[in-house]
Amino acid sequence: MRVLVAGFDELPARTAYDVWRLRQQVFVVEQDCPYPDLDGRDLEDPTRHLVLLDDEDVVIGTLRVLDDGGWSRIGRVVVAPAARGRGLAAAMMDEAMALCGDREVRLDAQTGLTAFYEGYGFVVTGPEFDEDGVMHVPMARGGRPSTL
Repeated sequence: MRVLVAGFDELPARTAYDVWRLRQQVFVVEQDCPYPDLDGRDLEDPTRHLVLLDDEDVVIGTLRVLDDGGWSRIGRVVVAPAARGRGLAAAMMDEAMALCGDREVRLDAQTGLTAFYEGYGFVVTGPEFDEDGVMHVPMARGGRPSTL
């Protein structure tokens, strides 16, 4: 297993395709949330795609780290259904947090995953909200403002 961290233009075409296919498979199909996953943010220069690849270079997990001005934003955290239960989301979050360094980091967590993110120092910063039929809460981990 290996982790690839890359900007959009650095992603191999097949890997990029597999990343978007996995996000569609889980967020749109499995979670039954038709929403515009391709929101333009993947293309932004400071965005970093963290891709977890198995020994055969199959995408088994991914997330993205965005630059939202004074803080980083982690989103689109997903593990392939066949790879769940092996601690892979935690492995990706460890890498993402290292990538963010001591910057403030924000994310919108599915409500059932709040405790998972609290383990990384995140705290709930606002009320629960419905995003495409899935309940979320905004969360943040303090840090210093800077750029990626």
